[in-house]
Amino acid sequence: MPNIIFREESYKIIGACFEVYKNKGCGFSEAIYQECLALEFGLQEIPFLAQPTFELDYKGTKLVQFFRADFVCYGAILVELKSLPKLTDSCRSQALNYLNATRNRLCLLVNFGHHPRLEYERIVL
Repeated sequence: MPNIIFREESYKIIGACFEVYKNKGCGFSEAIYQECLALEFGLQEIPFLAQPTFELDYKGTKLVQFFRADFVCYGAILVELKSLPKLTDSCRSQALNYLNATRNRLCLLVNFGHHPRLEYERIVL
C-alpha cells in the first residue's frame, strides 16, 4: 500500500466535514460552512487556524496582495472549502497554487454544495 501522507489527520478532518454536511446539508454559502466547521473542529479537538493569511512574492519581490486559506489544520494541511454543484478543474488549480505558495504538501478540497453527498478530494503536491 502506498504511503498516504497525513492519513489519520485527513480522516479526522473529513469526518468533521461529514458531520457538518449531515447537520446542514447543501445549499448554504461557503461562509456558513466555514463557521460550522470551525465549531466542529473545536468540538473534535482538531487543531486549526481559521483564515490565516499568506504572503506572496513574484520573482523574489514581496507582493502587497496576499491570500487567505480557509483553514490550516495540524499546522500542515490546507483545507479549502467550496459550495458549488461540483468541483471543477479551476478549484483543483487553486488548491495546487495554494500548496505551491505555502510549500505545504496536502490540501483537502471540500465541497459542501454537492448533492446528495459531501464531495472532497485530496490534492497532493
